[in-house]
Amino acid sequence: MIVNCVAYNADGTRIGDLGMDAISNVLAKPDTFVWLGLHEPDEALLLKLQEEFDLHDLSIEDAHNAHERTKIESYGDSLFLVVQTAQLVSGELAFGETHIFFSDRYLITIRHGASLSYATARRTCEQTPGLMALGPSYALYGVLDFIVDNLLPIVRDFREELQLLEQDIFAETFKRSTVRRLYDMQRDLMTLRLGVAPLQDIINQLVRLHPELIPDELRVYFRDIYDHIFRANESINAMREMLTAAINVNLSLVTFGQNEVMKKLAGWAAMLAAPTLLTSWYGMNFAHMPELHQPWAYPAIIGVVLCVVGSIYIGLKRAKWL
Repeated sequence: MIVNCVAYNADGTRIGDLGMDAISNVLAKPDTFVWLGLHEPDEALLLKLQEEFDLHDLSIEDAHNAHERTKIESYGDSLFLVVQTAQLVSGELAFGETHIFFSDRYLITIRHGASLSYATARRTCEQTPGLMALGPSYALYGVLDFIVDNLLPIVRDFREELQLLEQDIFAETFKRSTVRRLYDMQRDLMTLRLGVAPLQDIINQLVRLHPELIPDELRVYFRDIYDHIFRANESINAMREMLTAAINVNLSLVTFGQNEVMKKLAGWAAMLAAPTLLTSWYGMNFAHMPELHQPWAYPAIIGVVLCVVGSIYIGLKRAKWL
């Protein structure tokens, strides 16, 4: 459950790995901070975490539940953030969330569900000790930037898949699986948007507020995250509109195809109705129907039927019903 626990000096250099029991000793020293990464911790570990970092009871309760909305809460001199994460697993979009405890002395990330490890963000931050010297706020930037940057490839993959589905959308035959996939994509994007849209407000708060935790030198970095999350949100909205249009187009084409079939069936039924009407007329057993006794009557009726049917066929052909 403990992925990484590392202590850093005031100059941003790495002191070394820590055990949970040694955290409070490191925090007792001035000009040091701790970056701790956890993955789905149990209740006992969270209680130990609360003891070592003196975390608020409500934030620990939220971290234990792991089904929270995207939000930011202030508890004294620390912040608690909940950020939704997403990851493509075997072609399917899976969701998770990350809980972040942040102050001027520590950064704690707790991953739940589908999310990538933040080891890459940690390595990237450690390569710039000058910025790491600004404290846990730069580590917070690295984690949030890593989360946001993983959203855009997901939207790009959805766009590429939609381009592949266009062949099935405009196909002459109806495929239920195509509509089902379009609906699943739209549902996933809706869930993704519910996590991404509130993240804009969180980043905006970090840009404008909390001067005791976010130094001015880093606000430009958080503004860059805001630009990325704004672009991701716009891409998600555009994709949702494209999926809605694709579903409507597919259903319209299916309805149009059914109408074409009905028009053809109605045309053939009209041509069959004409000889049926004539033959039923002359099938009546009346004595005074003089044309029945003429030698030309049978060929004449055949000719009339052919002319009527031919006229109906030509009219329907011109109307493009056949």
